[in-house]
Amino acid sequence: MGLSGMTGFGRADGVQDDWTWAAEARSVNGRNLDVRFRSPPGFETLERAARDGAQGRFQRGQITVGLQAKRAESQAQVRINLDQIERYLAVTQGLVTEGRATPPALDGLLALRGVIDVTDAEPDPEALARVEAAMTASIGQALDALKLAREAEGAALQGVLLGLTDRIAELTAQAEVLAAEQPEVIKARFARRIAELIDDPAGLEARIVQEAAAMAVKADVREELDRLAGHVDAARGLLTGEGPVGRRLDFLTQEFMREANTLCSKSALSALTAVGLELKAVIEQLREQVQNVE
Repeated sequence: MGLSGMTGFGRADGVQDDWTWAAEARSVNGRNLDVRFRSPPGFETLERAARDGAQGRFQRGQITVGLQAKRAESQAQVRINLDQIERYLAVTQGLVTEGRATPPALDGLLALRGVIDVTDAEPDPEALARVEAAMTASIGQALDALKLAREAEGAALQGVLLGLTDRIAELTAQAEVLAAEQPEVIKARFARRIAELIDDPAGLEARIVQEAAAMAVKADVREELDRLAGHVDAARGLLTGEGPVGRRLDFLTQEFMREANTLCSKSALSALTAVGLELKAVIEQLREQVQNVE
């Protein structure tokens, strides 16, 4: 498995006996793995299957698994209470005989309380177990679809992240060329400043070289450039490797930024500073994109 993102959606529909349902799984970015489950009343026991399924497939992200279920209404038992009808007819018979009322119609009798009884079918434990097993399978299918969606996002992110890493490598190479010019620039700048302060700087050449060398040591950015190059290699290795690498990439972007900040602070050339600033901007773009990686 290559790079994986942390956002996506998966859905699976199912039917068993008189039940139909839809299982949905969606995820967004998260530093750790957080799984939430929603279901109709009576199916709370499926939460364990949802949590185990998510933990077996993912390591980071806020994941929500939802189950929507509906039972066919045809399972309700309808019974006409003939005894109740007889009691109603007996009560009204006298009124009908005396001509004070007309014989009751059938639809009128059916509308009276207690004539029609509607009761839910008795629950069948074996049937319910079959339904829950099928729902569990659908939850797994929804999580599989979510995993595919996250992997598709990861494939898209990989190209973006490798492109930004390549740009960091290019800027590091540019900085290396410019950094090689710093010692001479520092020496010339120091000599010019001494000449401005002292009318006759003759005999101070050795001192100028000594002071310029000390300043050049302080402005030496070779270690920072070497570390930047090493971080580039590490980033490429993570981006083309296997397994979740989001946390390691996040840490690596912090190291990138640390070296870029030091490069800018040591720069004695405006051109090198400009490269350092652009380097920081690209690293920030890299950091933002890394937040989407599992």
